[in-house]
Formats: sequence, C-alpha cells, structure tokens
Amino acid sequence: MSKKLSSFADLAALTGQAAPSTVSTNESQQDLVYSTDGGRVVTQKHVDTTAIIGDGRVRISRSTKGRGGKTVSVVTGLALTHSDLQKLCKTLKKQLGCGGVVRNGELEFQGDKRDLLLNELTKAGYQAKLSGG
Repeated sequence: MSKKLSSFADLAALTGQAAPSTVSTNESQQDLVYSTDGGRVVTQKHVDTTAIIGDGRVRISRSTKGRGGKTVSVVTGLALTHSDLQKLCKTLKKQLGCGGVVRNGELEFQGDKRDLLLNELTKAGYQAKLSGG
C-alpha cells in the first residue's frame, strides 16, 4: 500500500521535481479567508492603544438596534486612548452594577443607565450630556 500524499510538496519530492513556489507576501495573505493547508485563516486586528479616539464631546444615548430588542446605554466622544477607555469602562461597570464593553471607541452598558452614567461621568470631571430621545 502506498503512502497518501498530502500536498504538492510531497508529490514534488516523490517525483524528484522542484516544489511549486508559493507566494507569501502580505498583500496576497491579506484577503485570504480559508486555506486548504491550515483551515480558516484568522487575522488579528491591531488596535492602536496610543491613539486618542473621541472628539471630547461626551454624549450618552440609548440604543436597541441590532440587539434583539435589548437596551444598552452608549457613551461616545470620550477623548481617551483604547486602554484608558477599558479602565474607565471597568470602573463604571463596578459603579453601575451592570455589564459593559468597549466597542469601536464607544462604551456600551447593559440596560438604560443614562442618568446614572451622567452622574458618574460628571463626578469624574467629564462634561457629559444626554443625547437622543
């Protein structure tokens, strides 16, 4: 019984020919989604932790879109870096007693906590205001 060949390189080695060259530049790998050699290709997204994300106008709004009817309170416009946003999110989650996440430079908290967020952010020294209906 013969050995099963798993790649073109194995076939080339068996026949004594040179293996076909593979292109391994970053440009060709950038759009790669699936490879038969290794399965699904997951690229790591690089988050610049030193860049200031917001514009300094702190707004607190309520949103339900894309969440199956669940309400979240969204804080936008904080002029902080990504790591500072994560630290602030952690302290606010403890103070509010709810879950939250930093997503796309915004803070999202579970439930309608706009009034509590307004109080906590003004205590922390931010000039926040309610936004939306």
